[in-house]
Amino acid sequence: MAKNEATGGTVKVRLVKGLRGSQAKHRLSVKALGLGKLNDVRELKDSPQVRGLINKVHYLVQVEE
Repeated sequence: MAKNEATGGTVKVRLVKGLRGSQAKHRLSVKALGLGKLNDVRELKDSPQVRGLINKVHYLVQVEE
């Protein structure tokens, strides 16, 4: 996993699907990423913890690099 040097090792995450009908643990993971509403975007530090949360809810979010 190479870090994006241009942005200082950050990753942009966008919530592209609503949380209705998703598992409770997945809703908590989305909240931990700082996303609340549809199309919210957060720029987060690229770390293994953040990547793990993104992988857990990959069907709800889109990673923009």
